[in-house]
Amino acid sequence: MTAKLKQTSAAVSASIALAALVVAGCGSSGATKSASATAAASSSTPHSASSSAAASTRGAGSSGAEVALGQSKLGAILVDDKGRTLYLWKGDKGTTSSCSAACAAAWPPLTTVGSPRAGTGVAASKLGTTKRTDGTLQVTYAGHPLYYFAGDSAPGQTTGEGTTGFGAEWEVVSSSGAAVSTAHQSAQTSSASGY
Repeated sequence: MTAKLKQTSAAVSASIALAALVVAGCGSSGATKSASATAAASSSTPHSASSSAAASTRGAGSSGAEVALGQSKLGAILVDDKGRTLYLWKGDKGTTSSCSAACAAAWPPLTTVGSPRAGTGVAASKLGTTKRTDGTLQVTYAGHPLYYFAGDSAPGQTTGEGTTGFGAEWEVVSSSGAAVSTAHQSAQTSSASGY
């Protein structure tokens, strides 16, 4: 491993550890789940953390980032072209991302160069972009900016689901664009009430 690569890996690991400390200091009703999920993110190997950071710029070619529908233990959810889980953050207002600095280290945005592409099971009409403070374009779906979680080290993992960090809850996203936990609750309520 070259000295430059070791330096880069160390810097990414330090960023994740810093994000873990910040998240752990953000008290909320879900602080226990948040702290444990953040600890998982900070204990990721440098390779996993580097992969998460690199994943945020996936799709940076002229064809744009791809968003598709994948299967997980929570059911059908939005994923990128490699099967990595995508999240929404309830702290965002409208299509504007409020997650930057330490937040973006723990929750890297899905960015694109060019228009995002709809993969299997995804409505192209719900895809869009929003300009981040650093000038990059973040992919949105049904008006929600999309993020990865640094604690997810493999396709299909959803370890960030339901955690609270940086002041609001993080949720995986259904094909409708709703938070999966909200979509499941609505389905259960409809089923229970017979509607």
